[in-house]
Amino acid sequence: LVPPPPPADFACEAAAAGAVLLRNHGNELPWHARDIGSLAVSGQAAVTPRTQGGGSATVVPPAVVSPLDGLRAALPDARVVHDMGTVISDAPVPLPSHTLTNPATGGPGVRTRFLDAEGREVFAEDRLATDLVWFGTSRPASAHTLELTTRYRPEHDGPTRLAIASVGRTTLYVDGEPAVEADFSLGGSELGAGLFVPPTASGETTLEAGREVELRVVHDLTSRDAGRTGSVSLAFGLLPELADAEAAIARAAETARGADAAVVVVGTTTRAETEGRDRETLALPGRQDDLVRAVAAANPRTVVVVNAGGPVLMPWRDDVAAVLLTWFAGQDFGWALADLLLGVREPGGRLPTTWPAEQADVPVLDTRPTDGRLDYAEGLHIGYRAWLRAGRTPAYAFGHGLGYTTWRLDELTLPDGIGAGEDVTATVRVTNTGPRAGKQVVQLYLSRPDSALDRPARWLAGFAPVHLDPGATAEVAVRIPARAFAHWDGSGWSHEPGAFTAHAGTASDALPLSREVHLS
Repeated sequence: LVPPPPPADFACEAAAAGAVLLRNHGNELPWHARDIGSLAVSGQAAVTPRTQGGGSATVVPPAVVSPLDGLRAALPDARVVHDMGTVISDAPVPLPSHTLTNPATGGPGVRTRFLDAEGREVFAEDRLATDLVWFGTSRPASAHTLELTTRYRPEHDGPTRLAIASVGRTTLYVDGEPAVEADFSLGGSELGAGLFVPPTASGETTLEAGREVELRVVHDLTSRDAGRTGSVSLAFGLLPELADAEAAIARAAETARGADAAVVVVGTTTRAETEGRDRETLALPGRQDDLVRAVAAANPRTVVVVNAGGPVLMPWRDDVAAVLLTWFAGQDFGWALADLLLGVREPGGRLPTTWPAEQADVPVLDTRPTDGRLDYAEGLHIGYRAWLRAGRTPAYAFGHGLGYTTWRLDELTLPDGIGAGEDVTATVRVTNTGPRAGKQVVQLYLSRPDSALDRPARWLAGFAPVHLDPGATAEVAVRIPARAFAHWDGSGWSHEPGAFTAHAGTASDALPLSREVHLS
């Protein structure tokens, strides 16, 4: 069921190029496949990862390779064991497209039909996913009922919890028998709540691996409050559960104790992190922190893979061997992860955001309007600039990112003086001092501590990537646009003559080189 990777797969290449290696204690990574006879993998995201953003960003790929599938394929001679460890889903996990057969087309997916009050079909279409949205004008006005039908081939035997999420009266049938019934109401007045976070109901049924069953969802469109968006959101799928949460974490730790190495895949959920609503906390959902701590205590070679689209808290970060941020890694997540862990590819990304050690350190914590008004009082000091002004030390700074080799930067060169409105090019001598080819990103920041204006402590002025073989040296040119020296005076861009300081390095908190440049 796992498609083989093409010889040159852009999806895999992009996922690896964007991954950020946050920590690599003792050069734990990359692993050599010959040294991994057994691997313990844990976390729900290892089998049902997030591969893309929620809401309008969602598209349905032809297939998704999970982290677990990718690691098993890349380590055919190793014993790769998965433990769920903890459940983070509070909404239906969409059914994989390869397990579904559309009864109308015979291909993968779901048949959707809108029916009038007499049960006559007024509109029908075929969808690939089981997490579906129709916006206000995309469904027939005369529709009374929405019906979804597919043939589902379970991949596992035994009791299975099926779930539905929507607003209004909804029933999920398995081979004609009702398995889940609910009459959902929309609480609160949040715009789009029924679209982004519809309520969920679930029920347990017993399925047999490989034996097809018909799943049919019937949704009464007249029973729902469409809200101000006038849209329909309807999802059905699996809702993983664990009978004993403590035992599940202990089981994952015990598996890790007997393995050569361990991988814990943690992440956010579609409800914790999506468009249309703020995040309530930066903490990982569920008991993922407890799972990481338990596995790390059992195996010192624990690598944590973070499957999230924005900063999360990682209170265990100094207790694990490595932390790899994969973001939402797309359809080839599993292939890319295996390549990264085994050194076939090097993590190529650098942080575009600042990751806090504690939530209380975040410069702007409260974004709730007062009397309908929200003041953006931070001015220029947003993102990493706010952290620099506050003098707080984050867990990982803007621009941070490690690789699989070592580097030396020296000899920052740029003109002593430039005229207002002129671009300037700085050069930095970069040497790959490590044992393998790699990528570095040279970053250049400006500062003006004696300015009469309100300026950031430092601001990013330019950057340039470089790829070098072991022992190679290059003069890396970083273009600094004229705008980097300018400021907005309320009516246009102006220039403040005087001495600026250029700082060069590999992250906003790792800038070993500096040099003055005078703006005339």
